[in-house]
Amino acid sequence: MRNVITLTTDFGLQDYYVGAMKAAMLNIAPDVRLVDISHEIPSQDIMAGSWILKNSAMLFPEGTVHTVVVDPGVGTDRDPIALKMGDQYFVGPDNGIFSLLATDVEYQAVRLINEKYWRDNPSNTFHGRDIFAPVAAHLSQGVALEEFGDPADDLVSYRWTVPIADKDGLEGMVIHIDKFGNLITNITEELLEDVIGDKNVRIYVGNTILDEIATTFGKVAEGEPVAYIGSSGMLEVGINKGNAEKMLSVQKGAQISLILQKES
Repeated sequence: MRNVITLTTDFGLQDYYVGAMKAAMLNIAPDVRLVDISHEIPSQDIMAGSWILKNSAMLFPEGTVHTVVVDPGVGTDRDPIALKMGDQYFVGPDNGIFSLLATDVEYQAVRLINEKYWRDNPSNTFHGRDIFAPVAAHLSQGVALEEFGDPADDLVSYRWTVPIADKDGLEGMVIHIDKFGNLITNITEELLEDVIGDKNVRIYVGNTILDEIATTFGKVAEGEPVAYIGSSGMLEVGINKGNAEKMLSVQKGAQISLILQKES
């Protein structure tokens, strides 16, 4: 038995949607433990959902089933899928929401075509309740992944998952901005070590130029920008006691470039 199911959605908590999903799960798996990761993903923001998932899902106990519903294409020809990545299971739409995880972890995936595991007469606009929640509940009860449908080999993925490295340095993207306004990029600490190492580098983000990667905010004066490796293991840009998103006028999706400097 897999006795933990998590929920990650963009539903918020004002409406009945999260409660309805939990009800669908508990009718199938009454003893399961339900854990809310987040219901405050910005509406239809697949990149944000992918980021939250990457930094939380793999921390859960072996066999946890993660239900992920950030689904602007609900009711269209995008496929509902279930996956096994490492020792974790995932259920959600094949719309890129698993992009950041699938670049790091090998996976087995199926397309959810076996309606035996759905609610009767599923709505075209609420697959979270009618497909994803019951499938997650059945997974938690030990139903094998293969029972839900046919293998899925090529999942939707977006370019923001992979930065570009060349002889001149690195080019990445701001893929998340946290509640403090810190700009989180898709450049990993490991990639920085491989490409930049201890060489001199100049960092360009928006109209701001930084000359080093520091260890923490306190290495610069209050109100000054700083690049550092955050708790997620990714390169971030923040402001010491400030909000980088507002103070640097940088939005999610912005380019960040790290240019190697020639020895003088």
